Amino acid sequence: MLFDFMRKNEFVKAVVAILGGFIYSAGVNLFIVPHSFYTGGLLGICQLIRTFLVDFLGISFGNIDIAGVLFLIINVPMFLAAYKYIGKRFILKTALTVVTMTLFLSLIVVPGKPLVEDALTSCIIGAIVSGIGTGIIFTMTASGGGLDILALMFSKKYKTMSFGKVNIAVNIVVYAICLFTFDISVLVYSVIYTVFYSIIVDKMHQQNISVQTLIFTKKDAEKIETAIMESLGRGVTYWSGHGGFTGEDMKILCVCLSKYEIPDLKKIVYMVDKQAFFIEQDGVKVEGNFLKKL
Repeated sequence: MLFDFMRKNEFVKAVVAILGGFIYSAGVNLFIVPHSFYTGGLLGICQLIRTFLVDFLGISFGNIDIAGVLFLIINVPMFLAAYKYIGKRFILKTALTVVTMTLFLSLIVVPGKPLVEDALTSCIIGAIVSGIGTGIIFTMTASGGGLDILALMFSKKYKTMSFGKVNIAVNIVVYAICLFTFDISVLVYSVIYTVFYSIIVDKMHQQNISVQTLIFTKKDAEKIETAIMESLGRGVTYWSGHGGFTGEDMKILCVCLSKYEIPDLKKIVYMVDKQAFFIEQDGVKVEGNFLKKL
């Protein structure tokens, strides 16, 4: 029963992640693309390729924004390369999100005339809307593919690498091309979009802060331990304790995990013991054999 609930919970997360992909795509297609701005990242590269095909080679794709299709094609080899570095559950949800996001980017019609005439206002609105979409995707423990996958691979393989470093390196290339190819205003507004977009995503996304959680229970500690390890993939240490106020014996379980995993942890424990209580300490420094999840 416990694990059936967890599977249902993952289904809900996948559905909400798809909704986040729709919101992101709407923000880009309705507010950024009509002004010919570029989003940066892998999608920004796909937008540059689309511009080259349409404007320089004269290839017409009708009302379909081919950048979304290109985004999906480039993501396929990334998924294959990242499979051994990233968890299966994360990859499956990300693949589902990327496929549906590609559909949204291709099917949401780009207005012939910008919905918001003022370029700066449209740029900020687009950043807020698309940033909320990406934040929702991250909170559902998935991603929109592209740089997210590269960053996860590099951060797991190389301790000095991070999402920020990968993002900056790719965006320098994208915006350098914009600088030498398009009007300077395109570059300026594209950078403004990226800055506001990143701020919104950071505000929404629960960061990968390590949390030490102590769980106090009078029920079957071994059952809770097994459920945590099978559902979250986290190790558990527990020992016997004695309540000074109640005078009753209890078990104390210690788990180190990421902040975004706390809601799932509590659901697992409460399925076994609704009277259990927690002590959480954020930002603990964990070294050694600790699984890093982003």
